[in-house]
Amino acid sequence: MEVVRVLLCVLPVFVALVSERFAVLAAYSQSLDSDFTFTLPAGRKECFYQTMKKDASLEIEYQVLDGAGLDVDFFISSPSGQVLFSDYRKSDGVHTVETEDGDYMFCFDNTFSSVSEKLIFFELILDNMDTDEDPDDWKEYVQGTDMLDMKLEDIMDTINNVKSRLGKSVQIQTLLRAFEARDRNIQESNFDRVNFWSVINLIVMMLVSAVQVYLVRSLFEDKRKIRT
Repeated sequence: MEVVRVLLCVLPVFVALVSERFAVLAAYSQSLDSDFTFTLPAGRKECFYQTMKKDASLEIEYQVLDGAGLDVDFFISSPSGQVLFSDYRKSDGVHTVETEDGDYMFCFDNTFSSVSEKLIFFELILDNMDTDEDPDDWKEYVQGTDMLDMKLEDIMDTINNVKSRLGKSVQIQTLLRAFEARDRNIQESNFDRVNFWSVINLIVMMLVSAVQVYLVRSLFEDKRKIRT
């Protein structure tokens, strides 16, 4: 009974301690991601800005979901104004930048089109943005846990591994939804074109049939006048 009583006393402390460690460890090395969808009018250019820290990573992926040609011009520039990447008349692209302190600008340019607007989706993934945190601060929480024979380093690696894979899964699902939206727009556009030309062909066939009937009937008509 004494052993059971000791276990019952230690168990709540153990659970609380482990929960606290998971919360602390999960807070490190988190990546921030966000996605946007917007309409870029014909003959316009839209620019966006993202503030970054030194030794961080900025990844941007974009797709043109709808619009004639499914293409757009894209470029990203550093805080000093240097153009890092540029794409011309492309439907999608992925770029990764190792950043420094400052505001990064990336622009989508549709000035080459004077008629068609574009529906554009892009996703930003920011890594290593928590540089103000000391990576070794978590070690102050491990005091008194030696008797539990826990390797918090292994737990942290496992949590970070699971978190990165979950983040990658979310990113892939977001991209798949973007691909699905673009394919649906293409299919709807093709459907409208097929219907339009089907109607045109039907009208032409009816006109040709009417002309053929008229010509055949005219061949058998007796145009001679009967005089009495």
